[in-house]
Amino acid sequence: MLILVSKAIFLDRDGVINEDHGYTYKIKDFKFLDGVLEGLQTISKLEYKIIIITNQSGIARGFFSEDEFQLFMHHLLKALGKHNIHIVDYFFCPHHPDGIIPLYKHECICRKPEAGMLYEAQKKYNLDLSQSILIGDKESDVLAGKRAGLHTNILIGDSALSQKSQATIVTSDLIGASKIITKFHLNNS
Repeated sequence: MLILVSKAIFLDRDGVINEDHGYTYKIKDFKFLDGVLEGLQTISKLEYKIIIITNQSGIARGFFSEDEFQLFMHHLLKALGKHNIHIVDYFFCPHHPDGIIPLYKHECICRKPEAGMLYEAQKKYNLDLSQSILIGDKESDVLAGKRAGLHTNILIGDSALSQKSQATIVTSDLIGASKIITKFHLNNS
């Protein structure tokens, strides 16, 4: 029996897709970062499942509820859908050891830089992590990708970060990341 294995592009949310206001959960604060729609439209044409993985410690800290997070995600996914961008799924970590909500106040294996969300997605979608890519804006994103054995870990930020980061590549925005991924995809097809 042939088992088809997929590959994924994992995206952090705040600071990669939408503006990061520090514990971003209010729909009124939602705004795409420059280049996100163009970059995601380019990536959407490739043979990757697009999955969001996001730490949301604001839930553990009591800044917002899981329901408020879900409403924000619904709004974000609907806004992307209007531009024909399909996100297959999203995974989030609501935990933090310094939280005030007992249910979420603990160490866990899903909070980046741990790779739990990546492994959960791998299991659910039969993903080949060695052919998958992560795009994040923090070193904790990059470290999660490295721990999971991802092929490429792209850090979005200032080029000065490349000296300090363990990222495979540092680029300024999602358009730059999409160009890198497209080039990689074409060279390996």
